[in-house]
Amino acid sequence: MASNIRRYELSDNEWTRLKPYFEGEAQKKGRPRRDARELLNAILWIARSGAAWRDLPERYGAWQTAYKRFVQWQESGLLEKVFHELSTDADYETLSIDSTYIKAHKASAGAQRGGS
Repeated sequence: MASNIRRYELSDNEWTRLKPYFEGEAQKKGRPRRDARELLNAILWIARSGAAWRDLPERYGAWQTAYKRFVQWQESGLLEKVFHELSTDADYETLSIDSTYIKAHKASAGAQRGGS
């Protein structure tokens, strides 16, 4: 069975967990607002792909709208709450931490050889 979830997007179960955080995002007066799930998927697409905002696929709407909502949610602390919620059951099985470092000789930073 083919999945209808696109790469980098929230599953229905994940959205069910996160939906209460976005209850205040309902339609306000004025222009219709884009769906919170769609905008969160756009933000996740940017975060996971590493692409620039201007490269956001058209299916998510205007990149400016997604960016504006990202800034609003970041400033309000909403994104931090969402990512804490998602991290409660994170799969650390494939976590990789690189602890290597390279010790360079002082001369590599411009120090004089045999100096005092």
